[in-house]
Amino acid sequence: MAAPINTIKKQVLTEEQVTEQKLENLKQLVSESDSAIQQIMQLIGELDSIGALDAANKMLEAKEDVANIALGQLTSKPVTNIINNMMGAAGALASLDPAVTTKLVAGLMSGVDEANKAIAEQDKISKLKLIKMMNDPDVNRAMNFGIHFLKGLGSNLK
Repeated sequence: MAAPINTIKKQVLTEEQVTEQKLENLKQLVSESDSAIQQIMQLIGELDSIGALDAANKMLEAKEDVANIALGQLTSKPVTNIINNMMGAAGALASLDPAVTTKLVAGLMSGVDEANKAIAEQDKISKLKLIKMMNDPDVNRAMNFGIHFLKGLGSNLK
């Protein structure tokens, strides 16, 4: 009868054995990814030939200076104004009803088309013609919209 196992001996690799194992894994990866590694080396060669690697190295060496310049530009008054305006515009756009916005944009496009036709025809509008046009339901609707738009705009400019 065999003697019972009382202890388990864990195999501890030496530093040299660990290094050898890592090299063996790396060799296997290189042999499996031969074409990819060749493409990477070709890409690196192209980047080196155009000076991109030198530029990247110089930027890394001067990383603190580059970061200070970038932060200085980002915190300048014009950039912060742009960011604040974009955030305000995004907030305003988020609060608009998409159906109303679509209708308004379609109306603007139609209005631009009508205006271009009138310019092309060099159509002159007299006072009498302007008064008659006010009876047109489309013109009246647009004027009503414009007047109330101006009223809302004016009330928020206080």
